[in-house]
Amino acid sequence: MHAWPASEVPALPGQGRDLRIHDTATGGLVSLDPGPVARIYVCGITPYDATHIGHAATYNAFDLVQRVWLDTKRQVHYVQNVTDVDDPLLERAQRDGLDWAALAEQETALFREDMTALRMLPPRQYIGAVEAIPGIVPLVERLRDMGAAYELEGDVYFSVESDPHFGKVSGLDAAAMRLLSAERGGDPDRPGKKNPLDPMLWMAAREGEPSWDGGSLGRGRPGWHIECVAIALDHLGMGFDIQGGGSDLAFPHHEMGASHAQALTGEFPMAKAYVHAGMVALDGEKMSKSKGNLVFVSKLRRDGVDPAAIRLALLAHHYRADWEWTDQVLQDAVARLARWRAAVSRPDGPSAEALVEQIRESLANDLDAPAALTAVDRWAALQEQNGGTDEGAPGVVSRAVDALLGVAL
Repeated sequence: MHAWPASEVPALPGQGRDLRIHDTATGGLVSLDPGPVARIYVCGITPYDATHIGHAATYNAFDLVQRVWLDTKRQVHYVQNVTDVDDPLLERAQRDGLDWAALAEQETALFREDMTALRMLPPRQYIGAVEAIPGIVPLVERLRDMGAAYELEGDVYFSVESDPHFGKVSGLDAAAMRLLSAERGGDPDRPGKKNPLDPMLWMAAREGEPSWDGGSLGRGRPGWHIECVAIALDHLGMGFDIQGGGSDLAFPHHEMGASHAQALTGEFPMAKAYVHAGMVALDGEKMSKSKGNLVFVSKLRRDGVDPAAIRLALLAHHYRADWEWTDQVLQDAVARLARWRAAVSRPDGPSAEALVEQIRESLANDLDAPAALTAVDRWAALQEQNGGTDEGAPGVVSRAVDALLGVAL
């Protein structure tokens, strides 16, 4: 599976700052000092509907991570998956009378278009669950053979008790985990499981549903969590720098994935930091496909909204915050974009060196994009009020905003 084209990231004078970022597993900021190649895995979409603002906010957060690392002159090895076979996709295809594979391909293509328009840097590897199946099957067989998994009516489950570190990603107690498991794709009430929290690794073939050769597992398809584990271990290995996604993935997805990988390898942790973006609401409720209260990026683009304004609307909120999308949020972003473009269109202006360092410091401090935007606002206000004599300043500001914030002025 191919990703989307990369927009050019301008080189800036000076040196970027190392990233300090909030780690869900420890509950505080951690200082990340990757080697020459920073490694990040971000969980991708289940492609049964178009990209909504909640998706865009999540991928914007991890795009900023990449930009901070690139500014330190590191390379970035970014991997993202596509869950192109799963219950929600199959249910939507059946509801709408569509071929599930065609629906997945259609929505993945639209996602690529939205990511390109928003200037999100693409992953080095963009891998679908279906194409990962040949690598998933041996991992499930290994877990079963080592006693970390068991069969139940043809399905294969992971035993969470096989990982002594289970629970350290989310920090939740068993009761909270059980509630969330039921809400987020698990089956804690299924009779015969060793532990209600045990997640499925391999689902035996069901009539009328797609299935693949699972070797000694029989025909079927993979569970949700093992998909990302297989892809991450194959391309990044253990101990990569950041595992990322929305806050609703901390449990069960990232918790279970970490335990799968740790049981398989005997190493801990799977990732140095587990980083989670907040949820975006609409009309007082979390924006979600199941509720249908969505604002689609593609619809905004069709309505003539500049993608740079959409990106500024996302950047106006700290990535970990839960916030609500409103017409005013977008109007403020459109106005800000106009002010910034007017400011950099002049032939000279106030010195920009301090501004570049302010943007760098803000983003290095747990991706504080709102503080970075405020710094650019101050420079633009000075430009509007008094101007300046530095002929290179507008160009420096334009390149810095592009390189570090992903906004083309």
